[in-house]
Amino acid sequence: MGIMKEFKEFAIKGNMVDLAVAVVIGGAFGKIVTSFVNDVIMPPIGLLLGGVDFSNLKIMLKAAEGEVPAVTLNYGAWINTVIDFLIVAMVIFLVIKALNSMKKKQEEAPAPPAAPSKEEMLLTEIRDLLAKK
Repeated sequence: MGIMKEFKEFAIKGNMVDLAVAVVIGGAFGKIVTSFVNDVIMPPIGLLLGGVDFSNLKIMLKAAEGEVPAVTLNYGAWINTVIDFLIVAMVIFLVIKALNSMKKKQEEAPAPPAAPSKEEMLLTEIRDLLAKK
């Protein structure tokens, strides 16, 4: 029963829920980036390169024979995937940079001076009274 209890504590912790939410949002974000690359970025690049559709770029290694499909090296799909990765990496870099900048500003903000202790207050009053005499 000890392992089950430990697992339950681990699974219920807030960090685990945060991680699950991050995975779901990351998956959705990945779909958005893939669509952005395939539907927005690659068509103009292909147009500039003479109407090339990157997703169809491939090298034929072995032609199809009967019902056996052709063996191809799909480097166009790989190019799309690399661009997806670069966009995701850039966005993550910018988010982390912004978070680090916010943390740095919080650390640089000077802490307000601590209020003097009761002893310091009494000593200050005594000093002031002695200075008046």
